[in-house]
Amino acid sequence: MTQPAANETPRHDPHDAPPVAAPAEGQDPERYWLENVYQGGARQLTPRAIVAGMLIGMVMCLSNLYIILKTGWSMGVTVTACILAFSFFNLMRQLRVFREDFSPLENNAMGSVASAAGYMTGGGNMAAVPALLVLTGTLPGTGWLVLWFAVIAALGVFAAIPIKRQLVNIEALPFPSGIATAETIKALHGHGEVARQKSRLLGIAGLIGAIVAVLRDAKSAWLNTHAPEFLRLPLPIMEKKSILPWATLRDRPLKDWGLAFEPSLLLIGGGMLMTWKTGWSMLLGAVLTYGFLAPAMVDQGFITAVTQKAINTWMLWTGAALLVTSGVLSFAFQWRSVARSLQALSGLFRKKHEATQDPLAAIEVPPSWFPMGFAILGPVAVALMAYLFQIPVWAGVLALPLAVVMGFIAARVTGETDTTPTKALGPVTQLIYGGLAPGNVAANVMSANATGGVGLHAADLLIDLKSGWLLGGNPRQQLIGQLFGVVAGAAIVVPAFNLLVPDAQVLGGEEFPAPGVMVWAGVSKMLSVGLEALHPSARMGALCGGLLGIALVLLDRWAPKAAKPYIPSAAGFGLAIVIPGSSSISFCIGAGIAEYLRRRKPKVAEAAVFPVGSGFLAGESLMGIFILMLKAFNFMPK
Repeated sequence: MTQPAANETPRHDPHDAPPVAAPAEGQDPERYWLENVYQGGARQLTPRAIVAGMLIGMVMCLSNLYIILKTGWSMGVTVTACILAFSFFNLMRQLRVFREDFSPLENNAMGSVASAAGYMTGGGNMAAVPALLVLTGTLPGTGWLVLWFAVIAALGVFAAIPIKRQLVNIEALPFPSGIATAETIKALHGHGEVARQKSRLLGIAGLIGAIVAVLRDAKSAWLNTHAPEFLRLPLPIMEKKSILPWATLRDRPLKDWGLAFEPSLLLIGGGMLMTWKTGWSMLLGAVLTYGFLAPAMVDQGFITAVTQKAINTWMLWTGAALLVTSGVLSFAFQWRSVARSLQALSGLFRKKHEATQDPLAAIEVPPSWFPMGFAILGPVAVALMAYLFQIPVWAGVLALPLAVVMGFIAARVTGETDTTPTKALGPVTQLIYGGLAPGNVAANVMSANATGGVGLHAADLLIDLKSGWLLGGNPRQQLIGQLFGVVAGAAIVVPAFNLLVPDAQVLGGEEFPAPGVMVWAGVSKMLSVGLEALHPSARMGALCGGLLGIALVLLDRWAPKAAKPYIPSAAGFGLAIVIPGSSSISFCIGAGIAEYLRRRKPKVAEAAVFPVGSGFLAGESLMGIFILMLKAFNFMPK
C-alpha cells in the first residue's frame, strides 16, 4: 500500500522473501527499514490490485454478512483474499492474459483493499444497524446507510495515521494477523507447491460448503440418512430420565431444544478457526443453557414456548451481561495499553519528524492527512447522525473525539493482543450515551456504531501496514487502497443486508440468530427503560451472567498455569447462551478436529486447517446468500 518514488529501483527481487526489519540496538529502526527492507520500485497498488481487492473484498463482505447474522462474528479476510488473488492471477498468467506476475507487494496492496471491504460488517456495523431495526422497526434508506458506513470507515482509516509510525515502525508491536499475512504472501510467492496446495484446499472446501448449502436448503434427508448415528442425536444419554431434573426436557426430543447436530460446514469451518478452549466452552455453555437452564425456566413459566426466539428473549439478558462484563473487565486489565494510547494522543499535534530531515517523508502518510480527513468527514458524520438518527448535534460532535480516542486504544490493543476490543468499546459508549441522552435508543446504538467503526478500521489498517512493513511496502499506497475498499464494502453490504433482512422478525430466530444484534439491542433497551422494567427472573439472570463473566476473567488471569486450560472461555461460554445449541455443537466439532490435527499431525494442520476452515465458511455462506437472492427475485420457490 505504500509506494516508492518513481525513480527508485527495487533493493530486492520482488519474489524473494525480504528480510524482517531487525536493526541493531540503538539503530534507528526506520532508517534500517528504508535501507534494508523497503522495495522502492516494486509494483504495489496497481489498477488490477485495486479491482481485484474491491471484487474479492465485496465477495468476502457478503460471506461475512451471512456469517455474522448466523453466529455473531466475522471470518478473517486478508489471508483468504491473498490466496484467492494469487490463485487467480497465477491462472491468468498461465493463460497469457497477463504478461507480468502478480508480485508479493501487489498481493499485499490487494489484501489491504479487500480487508477494508470485507470487514465492513464489523466495528458494530452489522450489530448496531440491525439492532436499530429491532428497536425502532425502521431504518434509513439504502443510499443514506451506504454513505454512513463509508464515512465512519474512512474516519477510522484517517484515525490510524498519527499512530502508525509509533506503533508499527518504532515500537514494532506484533500485530499477529499482519505477521501471518506477510508470512502467507512470502510462502505463496516463494514456494509454488505450497501456494497450489493451499489454493486447492480452499477451493475444494468452498465447493463442498456450497454443495452442503444446497442440500440443506432443499431439505434433503441425505445427510441425516447417511450420517453416523452418533452425529444425528448427540448426547443421547441425556434422554435418560434419571439424570434429568426437569420433566419439560424429558417430554421433548433434544432437537426441539437445539441439542442436535446441525449439518452445517459453515459452523464446523468456523470452529476450525477457533481455539479448542473456545470450542469446548461453547459446548459446555450450550448444554447448561439448553439442557438445564432453559427447561427450568419453561417449567417456571418464565419462558413461554420451546422455540429459539422465545428462549433467546429470556436468555439474552444472561448472555449479554456475561459478554459485556467479561469484555469490559478484560479490556480494563489492558490499562497500560490504554495509558500508552492516551500518551500518544497527547503528543498528536507535536511535530516529531521534520520533512527536511525525515527519511520516510516521501513514502509515509503525511501527518496532515489526519486533521484534513476529520475536517472534511467529521461535519458530514455529525450531519448524518442528526438527520438519520435524530442524535443531537452536541452529542454527534462529542462522538468524534471519543471515536478518535477509542480508535487509538483499539489500535494499540490489537497490536499487542491481535484482538480488536469492539465488544468492550461498544457497550462503554452505550453506557456513556445512556447517561448523556437517556431514552434515546438511536443515539445510544449509533454513537456506539461510530466509535466501534472508527476503532475497527483504524486497527484493520494498522494490521495491513504491519504486513507491508515486513514486506517492504509503501504505507501511503496501502492507505489509499483502504479507501477504495471502504467504498466497495459500503456499496455491497447495505443492499445485501436489506435483501437478507426485510424486517426485524427475521432476526433472533433459527435462520438468523444474530447474537451480536440481540446483545446490542438488549443493552440499549436496558439503558433506555431501566433494569426495573425487566422481569425479576431476567434481572436475576443478568446479575448471574454478569458475575459469571467477571469470575471467568479473574480465574483465567489469576489461576495457576496448569489450571488455565480447564477454565471456560468467557467469550465462548457467553456466545453459546445467545445462539442455538446446535450451532455450538458444530463449532465444538470443528474446533475438536483442528485440535486433533494440531496435536497428532501438526504438518497437516499447518497446511490444511486455515484453508479448509475458510473454504467451508466462504462456500456455504456465499451459496446461502445466492439461494436467498434467487428466492427474493422469485427464481426459486420460497
